[in-house]
Amino acid sequence: MITDLAASSTDFAALQPRQFIGIPIALVGAVVMSIGAQLQHRGVTKVELRTDHDGRGGLQLRQLRLLLARPSWVLGTIMLGLAIVLQLTSLVFSPLIVVQPLGAVSLVITAIINARVSKTRLNKRSILAICLCVGGVGAFVLVAAFAAREVPVTEANLVTILIVLGVVLVVAAVAFAIFRRNLPAIGYVVGAGILYGFVATLAKSVISRIEQQQFDWLTVCCLIALLAAVILGAYFVQNAYASGPPDLVIAGLTVIDPLVAVTIGITILNEAAGAAGWQVAAFVAAGVVAIVGVFLLARVHPGVRTYDDNDDTQPASGQDPA
Repeated sequence: MITDLAASSTDFAALQPRQFIGIPIALVGAVVMSIGAQLQHRGVTKVELRTDHDGRGGLQLRQLRLLLARPSWVLGTIMLGLAIVLQLTSLVFSPLIVVQPLGAVSLVITAIINARVSKTRLNKRSILAICLCVGGVGAFVLVAAFAAREVPVTEANLVTILIVLGVVLVVAAVAFAIFRRNLPAIGYVVGAGILYGFVATLAKSVISRIEQQQFDWLTVCCLIALLAAVILGAYFVQNAYASGPPDLVIAGLTVIDPLVAVTIGITILNEAAGAAGWQVAAFVAAGVVAIVGVFLLARVHPGVRTYDDNDDTQPASGQDPA
């Protein structure tokens, strides 16, 4: 086992010069994502103030239409789209293990930008939570890279993924309908992160099937499910902006998203069939650390908005809407 691990480490270190190109591309993508998140959050906050909306019950259709008229929100959306393109481009040049952990850099950048813009100083517990998020997801992906193996996605695998995603979509929709009046930002963040984890897996599968000229009914179903997850996930993200700071949203997307995607690979695609016992333990430990970081950030961040069930007013969130 030690010999195999040493060999894997040697292979990881022996990157070709071309493979290093993905590193700066991924870093630029992280910066663009951070700025885009801040701009989207600003647009949502302004729409809330204009419509006298307190963030409860989710954004209404009128607010969604007004967002399209907010230059900051539109620009933020464009930048987030560009960030996705940059991240996908980085994977063309570099291995997943090299660029995937770099997405967590956007959490640190977003926290710094939001603290400056909102004039809110991060407390020590918020900084600790961010460190747990970044360290946990980095360790999780690192262990996954050495333990996982590339396997073809069969039609049976895709059907299983679609069934699980269908259940997740129904549960998310029902939970939103029941609890939306008092659903905190972390609820939206977790929902969006889980949905985007499925999006990443389905997108990879669809691209692979199209390249192999397998554009059949199953591919169409994957596309439909992918779009449904993207739309609902994007709606959850906008609602998270309405009741929480942008760094909390980015924490959920850069932590929960890859954890879900890798978990699907392990449990459904059987990509970690050869993992040693210590690697499985490391999976669990790193995942728990990252998730604890997200929930801790939701509790201690000075910009998180909370609601008092006995009071219809909302306290100041620490955000500067201007």
